Amino acid sequence: MLDIISLGEPLVEFCATRVGRLKDVFLFKRGWGGDTSNVLVTAARLGRTTGYITRVGDDEFGKCFLEMWRREGVDVSHVIIEKNGFTGVYFILLTEEGKHEFIYYRKNSAASHLSPSDIDPNYIKQSKIFHSSGISQAISESCREAVFKAAEIAKKAGVLFSYDPNVRLKLWPINVARNIINYTLELADIVMPSLEDAKLFTGLSSPSEIADIILKSGPSIVVIKLGSQGCLVATKREKTLVPSFPVDKVVDTTGAGDAFTGAFLAALLEGQNPKEAARFANAVAALKTLGRGAVASLPTRKRVEKFLSHFKSRNSFRQSLHDRRRA
Repeated sequence: MLDIISLGEPLVEFCATRVGRLKDVFLFKRGWGGDTSNVLVTAARLGRTTGYITRVGDDEFGKCFLEMWRREGVDVSHVIIEKNGFTGVYFILLTEEGKHEFIYYRKNSAASHLSPSDIDPNYIKQSKIFHSSGISQAISESCREAVFKAAEIAKKAGVLFSYDPNVRLKLWPINVARNIINYTLELADIVMPSLEDAKLFTGLSSPSEIADIILKSGPSIVVIKLGSQGCLVATKREKTLVPSFPVDKVVDTTGAGDAFTGAFLAALLEGQNPKEAARFANAVAALKTLGRGAVASLPTRKRVEKFLSHFKSRNSFRQSLHDRRRA
């Protein structure tokens, strides 16, 4: 039995080594991306067993993904290698303001050809959590139907369905996105949107109100990712703001939300409650921002535990000092 199985689109990543437009930058660092793949690699580095349902081209990029997943311990028995297909690519460009610009070459990629016929029900049934995203639903109608089939299999088998709406308006119009996302929320058990995405599909701006409306759709756990502010964790019984962890210098936030998702699911599987899992996930996301690329800078379990231990020791020292001053 695998802990987490995901379905979606992997993308080869090329991160610019300096500020500039695509036509002006000559050197890029190659890596790996794709929201659902990032989630699985994060969880695998933290010690969970994971597997992927996708298609890759029989090109060099598809081969490099298969090598990376195997190296990270991600099961690839249900990755289909598409003859004459191609694996999608995206470029991360750096701006003068310290922000990112993303350019994608993914239309008609192998992953977009994923369809319900590619889903093995027994593979889904033998997992603990099935995870997918709005991007997986947006890249093609056939992939969208594959997500729905996998989610319905999971629900009937008692497998938790985790969902990140991950709205990308370059892939589909907002009215279509809202309809599909709102329907998917009714199937999901765990929903983890960013605040920016949640504003788009709910029309609300308050994290608390957004959490309430999503909970009413059916999920038992909702986490609103707030970036540098941490996250809001909501269940039917309570809502808690879990603060982020400060780091010395943020290098790259690409994939930090995916790292959070993978870490949160990993922590839940270990028996942590949603608040504890969110704190753990905040630590993983913070550490991920210290390096470039969506995958290369993902932390190991040992590094996360050392990071959390450091903060626990520092907070204990501060509390002791505060108590002495009051005495």
